[in-house]
Amino acid sequence: MSAERRNDQNPKPATARVFFALWPSPAVAGQLGKIADATAVTSGGRATRPDTIHLTLAFLGNVPEARLPTLAQAAAEVWGDPFTLDIDRLGFWAHNHLVWAGSSAPHPALAPLQSRLQRTLLAAGFHVGGAARAFVPHVTLVRHVPAAVDHPALPAIASCAWSNERFVLVRSTLSAQGSSYRIIDEFPLTGAA
Repeated sequence: MSAERRNDQNPKPATARVFFALWPSPAVAGQLGKIADATAVTSGGRATRPDTIHLTLAFLGNVPEARLPTLAQAAAEVWGDPFTLDIDRLGFWAHNHLVWAGSSAPHPALAPLQSRLQRTLLAAGFHVGGAARAFVPHVTLVRHVPAAVDHPALPAIASCAWSNERFVLVRSTLSAQGSSYRIIDEFPLTGAA
């Protein structure tokens, strides 16, 4: 039997490229989008579209679609307190050519939320990308900063208050125009353990 015929008999299951994130309100996304646009002009990179601005909590990559209900069920077990992030600074990572926004003093509820989510997903048998690395909360604003730019001039930014009362499960679809995201589930931060 040919390999092609075996593959027809055992097709790979459909998958979804997914991640968990904090998702800003349209007003916060608009404010960060304006900063992204201005920074892209000075750095030579490509600004993140406001409708895709987020803070990743856990990236899973391709997950079989049949496992998405189990994934959502695991995430529903994760609790956390609602909190507000104070996005007040820009940074640059030369190794992946991007400008990011973050908080000079991240809210103390953020890291425990991310840690609980990651532990719960791993215990449920899901692979979490970068699980061995320390969590560095950031919002990507500009991608593809030219390699010749050693360190772009980053302006001081006005503080942006990002209120978080939920985290979301997002499906990512890649295309020539970039990624498009669709929220497929959400999980409230009620503070209840």
